Amino acid sequence: MDRDGTLSHEVGYVNHLSRFRLYPWTVDAIRLVNQAGWLAVVVTNQAGVARGYFPESLIHVVHASLRASVEAGGARLDGVFFCPHHPSVGEPPYRQDCDCRKPRPGLLKRAEAELGADLSRSWVVGDRHGDLELAFRVGARGALVKTGYGRGELEHHAAAWKRPPDLVADHLLEAVERILAGAEPTTPPPGAGA
Repeated sequence: MDRDGTLSHEVGYVNHLSRFRLYPWTVDAIRLVNQAGWLAVVVTNQAGVARGYFPESLIHVVHASLRASVEAGGARLDGVFFCPHHPSVGEPPYRQDCDCRKPRPGLLKRAEAELGADLSRSWVVGDRHGDLELAFRVGARGALVKTGYGRGELEHHAAAWKRPPDLVADHLLEAVERILAGAEPTTPPPGAGA
């Protein structure tokens, strides 16, 4: 799952913890993923570090808050992976053409290596076309939510996409409910991602 615009409100760069706000359905959606025996994994670009908008330490603070909120609601995240890089802005080591900046597959390859995620049976849920590209590059399926940038992406850019989303939903909870109710032909085994 993407973070900003999918799990939390899209506010531009989250340069302070006070700007990070989960959508009201986020914990319920993650809990459903957990109950289905799927891995709940977050993959997010955080180029604000490379751009000098905030230190990498803030990402860890935000993700600790995210995990605490999810756990307080009786759910869990199995992994949270982020890319702090940008290919043309900032100073090394953050200015680099890395393999982890979405839509490149590095973050999902880490989830595969560290968590045993079966990418071919996984879904990537996000609010940007780059999230869909990420899914398709690793053989996963892609769901676009209309929160964050999603509605604008659909209205203004979808006609140019080489491949449409496998699923379009109003928000994360609807996407998860639809994926678990039949977008996957069989019940996935533990280790399959959402």
